[in-house]
Amino acid sequence: MNNREQATRLEISTIQPIPLDQRHGTAADLFTVWFGSNLMLLTIVTGGLAVTVFGLPFGWAVIGLTVGNMVGAVFMALHAAQGPTLGVPQMIQTRGQFGSLGSLLVVGIVIVMYVGFLSSNLVLGGEALTSLAPGLSDLPGITLVGVISIIAAIWGHDLIHAYARVMSYVSGTVLLLTVAWIIWVHGLPLDFLSRNTASVSGVLGTISAAALWQIAYAPYVSDYSRYMPRDTGVRPAFWASYWGCTLGSALPMVLGAMVGLAAPKGNLVAGLAGLTSGIAPLVLVVFSVGVATANAMNLYCGALSTLTFGQTVFPRWVPRARARTITVLVLFGLSFAGALLGKDSFLDNYTDFILLLLYVLVPWTAINLVDYYLLRHGEYDVPSFFRQDGGIYGRVNAVAVQCYVIGILVELPLVATPLYTGPLARAMGGVDLSWIVGLAVTGPGYYWLARRSMSRRDAQLARAGQMRA
Repeated sequence: MNNREQATRLEISTIQPIPLDQRHGTAADLFTVWFGSNLMLLTIVTGGLAVTVFGLPFGWAVIGLTVGNMVGAVFMALHAAQGPTLGVPQMIQTRGQFGSLGSLLVVGIVIVMYVGFLSSNLVLGGEALTSLAPGLSDLPGITLVGVISIIAAIWGHDLIHAYARVMSYVSGTVLLLTVAWIIWVHGLPLDFLSRNTASVSGVLGTISAAALWQIAYAPYVSDYSRYMPRDTGVRPAFWASYWGCTLGSALPMVLGAMVGLAAPKGNLVAGLAGLTSGIAPLVLVVFSVGVATANAMNLYCGALSTLTFGQTVFPRWVPRARARTITVLVLFGLSFAGALLGKDSFLDNYTDFILLLLYVLVPWTAINLVDYYLLRHGEYDVPSFFRQDGGIYGRVNAVAVQCYVIGILVELPLVATPLYTGPLARAMGGVDLSWIVGLAVTGPGYYWLARRSMSRRDAQLARAGQMRA
C-alpha cells in the first residue's frame, strides 16, 4: 500500500497494541512528521520570546534557542524508540512505570497540556488570517484552522503523517523565502544586532523555553512511531526524530527572534505580516495551515490520552474510531472556548503556560526514560498495560509517584516565573535552573529507589518459591 492509499484510510485502532502485520513506514517518516509539524506560527512566537520576554540581542537569542532545542530534543527523541518496540501510545506505556491508576496523574496533566497547545494554536491561526483582512473578526480564521485539524485527527495516524510530509516541503520553502525577503527586500534596522542587552537570566530563560518546547513533545512521540516496523531500530528512530524536531523548531524560532527585534513592539504575527509585505498572504496562509497540522497532532494525541484515561476507569472498554471522533470533537470544543477567552492576553498566558509545563513534564520524562532504558531495557509485558489490576505493574507504583512529586517539589525553589519566583531563583537574580535540577534529582533518585524495590520483590518471590518447595 502506498502513502496516498494509507493517508486516505480511516484508522480503526486507538490505544490498542498495533499488530506486527499492520506496521508500516520508515524512519524518514519520523523526520518529516516532526520537521513539518513544527514549521508554524506558534514556533515562531516561541522564538520571539527570546527577544521580547527575555530581552536578548539577536546573537545571544540564536545561541540560547539552538542550545535549548538541541538539549531538549535528546529527551524527546529517546521516547521515539519506544513506539516501534511496544506498539502502544506513550500514555499507555506510562502504566509500566506508574501503574494503571498511578499513571492517571500524568495522563490528566498531559490532557490539559494538549488543550492548552490547541487553544494557543487556534489563537495564532485566527490572528494570522485576520491580519490579511483587517477589521474582520478572528472567529472565521480560528474556525478554519480548527476544521482542518479535526478532519486529520478523526481520520487518524496516516493522514497526519501525510499532512506533515507535505508541509515539510511547503512550509520549509516558505520559511527560507520569508527570511530572505525580510533581509534583502524589506531590510533589517541598522541597529538590529545591537538591540537589547544580554543577561544570564535571559540566556537561561531562552534555553529553558526552547528545551521545554522539545520536552513537551515527549508524551507525543510514541503515538507517531508505534506503527513503525519493530525492526526500525533505536538509532534510526532516535536520529530521525531528533533532527526532524530540532531543525523544524530551531529554524522558525530564529525567524521569531528576527521578527521580534525588527518589527515594531506588539503583536508578533502582525509584525511578521508587516516585514513580509508583498508576500504576506502566502506566508501567513502557509504557516496557518502549519498550525492546523500541529493542532491535528494535538487533537489526535489528546484523544488517545483521554481514551487511555477512560479505559483505565473502564478496563473492559475497547475504544475504536467512533470513540476517537467523539473525543476529538469534545477536546476541540474545550480548546475553542479557551481560545476565545484567552486571545486578548495571549502572549502573557502562553508564557506562563509553557513555564508551567516545564515543571510537571521534566520529572515524568526522567522517570520514563530511566525505567525504559536503564531498568527494563525496553522489555515490558504489554498485555499487563490493559489489565484492570495493572498486571505485573500493579495499580500504583508508589516509587514512581513519590519521585514524580519530589521532582516537582525540588524544582520550586529554583522557579522564576511572573506568577512565582522561588527563593533560590530570587537569590540568583531570577535565573531559572529548575528543569536541570528536576532532571538531576528525579532520574538518579528513581533509578536507585526502583532498583531497591525490584530487588526486594525478587527476594520475596524467591522466598515464596522456597517455601512452596
